[in-house]
Amino acid sequence: MAFCKYSIDMLANNTTAVDNIFINNYLPYADDTAVKVYLYGLYKCQDASARDNTLENFANELNLTEKQIEQAFYYWQEQGLVQILNVIPFEVRYLPISDVLNSTKKYNAKKFESFNAQAQEIISGRMITPNEYREYYDIIERFHVEKEALLLIIGYCVRIKGDNVGYAYITTIAKDWANQKITTKEQVQNKLASFDILRSGMEHLYKVLGITHLPNIEEYALYEKWVDEGFEDEVLNFVAKNLKKKGKANFLIMDKVLDGYFAQKLFTREDIELFEAEKQRATQIAKTLTKNLGLYYENVGPVVDNYIFNWLGIGFSETMLEEISNYCFKTGIRTLEGMNKTLLKFQKLGILTEQSLAEYFGSVLVTDKKIKEILEAIGLSRNVNQFDRDKYKIWTEVWNIPEDVISYACTLSVGKDQPMQYLSGIMSTFHDKKITTLEDAKHSNEILGTKEKKSNFSSGRSYSKQDMNALFQSIDEIEV
Repeated sequence: MAFCKYSIDMLANNTTAVDNIFINNYLPYADDTAVKVYLYGLYKCQDASARDNTLENFANELNLTEKQIEQAFYYWQEQGLVQILNVIPFEVRYLPISDVLNSTKKYNAKKFESFNAQAQEIISGRMITPNEYREYYDIIERFHVEKEALLLIIGYCVRIKGDNVGYAYITTIAKDWANQKITTKEQVQNKLASFDILRSGMEHLYKVLGITHLPNIEEYALYEKWVDEGFEDEVLNFVAKNLKKKGKANFLIMDKVLDGYFAQKLFTREDIELFEAEKQRATQIAKTLTKNLGLYYENVGPVVDNYIFNWLGIGFSETMLEEISNYCFKTGIRTLEGMNKTLLKFQKLGILTEQSLAEYFGSVLVTDKKIKEILEAIGLSRNVNQFDRDKYKIWTEVWNIPEDVISYACTLSVGKDQPMQYLSGIMSTFHDKKITTLEDAKHSNEILGTKEKKSNFSSGRSYSKQDMNALFQSIDEIEV
C-alpha cells in the first residue's frame, strides 16, 4: 500500500488532464468504447495504488465486460499510446503521446503487401524505399487515410510531377487533405473532380501569366480559394496581365495581391483600376511628403497604408498636405506621426483644403493683429496667446462690444499694474451695464471720474514673420 495517496474526496474533486494531441489525432477515429476506456484509465492513473484499481472494478464502473476493456487497450497499444505489461493479472502502462508522435513506429509489412505493390506500380520510374513506405503507412495509420485514397493521391502527384515525384511532395499533399477531412476514396475522388471543373479557368490563367508547367495541387488550391472568395475569371485575368507587365508572374505573388483586394472588398475590374490609380497617386504624395519632412523610405508602401490613405480619406487635399509638411519641417516636426497630430488639429477646425487653410490663416492673422495692437495700446510688448484670443472672442462675438469701445477701454487701462486684467474688468463692466456705443462708454467713464486717453489701436493688415508664428501657435495650442 502506498505511504501517501489522495483521499477519495480529493481525487473526485481533482482534474484529469487530456492531451490536445489525443483529442485532435486519436479521439475522432476511435470507437466510443475505446475512448471511454482510455479516458477512464487516465483518470485511474492518478491513484494507481488504490485497491479498487483492478480490471474487474474497471469493468463494473464502465458497465463493460473485461474482454471489451482488454480489446480497447490492445487497440490503444497498437496506436502506441499504452503498453500492456501483463496479461494475468492485466496491467497497462500509459505512454506520453508526444513520444509516440516523435518515435518511429514499427508496422507489420504483411498488412500493407497489396498497397505496396499498387504504389510501386504507380511510381514506376523509381524504386520506393522502405523509409518511404513507412511514411505512407504512417499517413494511413495516424491520419486515418484509406489506402485506396492514398493511392489516388499518389497517382495524381505522378501525373503532375512525373514518375520521379518525391515522396515528401506526396505526403505533404496527403497530410494537408487529411487535415481538411479528405481521407476516404470517395472524398479524394470528389476533390480531384473539382480540379477538372477548375481546369479550364486555370489553363487560361496560365497562358496569361506565361506559365508552361502542368497545373499543380498548390496552384489549384489557390485558384479555388480565389473563386470561392468571389473573384471572377475576367478579374483574375486582368490582375494576371498587370502582374505580367511588372514581371511578377506567379501564383504566390498573385495571391498576395488578391488578398489585398479582398481585404478592401474590391471584386470588379473597375473598382481595382480605381484603387490602383488612387494608390499610385498616394504613392507619389508619400514620396513628396517624406522628402519635405527630410525622411527617406526605400519602400513608401507602409507610409501609404498607415498615413496617406487615412489623410486622403479624411478629405485633406494634396496641396494642403504639401503645405503642412513644409510647415512641419520648418517648425522642427520631422516625423510622420508628428505631422499626423498637426493634421488632426486642422481636422478639428474643419480645415481640409488650401482654400480653407488660407481663409483660416487670414482670419487668425487679422484677429491676432488686432489683439497685438490692443496689447501695445495698454503698454504690453509680448506675443499674443490663446488666453488673449479667448478673451477677445468673448468681447467681440459673445458680448458684441464694438472695436471703438474696446479701443477706448484700452486708454483707461494704460499705466495700470496688470493692464490686461484691468481691461478685462472694464469689458465686464461695459457688458453688465449693456454699454455698446462709444458715447455710452465715455458717459459711463465720466460718471466714474476716469480720464480718457488716446488709443493707438488701428486696423492694419500687414503680416510679418512674427504674425505667421503666432498663427501656427494658435494651431499648436489646440488639443487633439
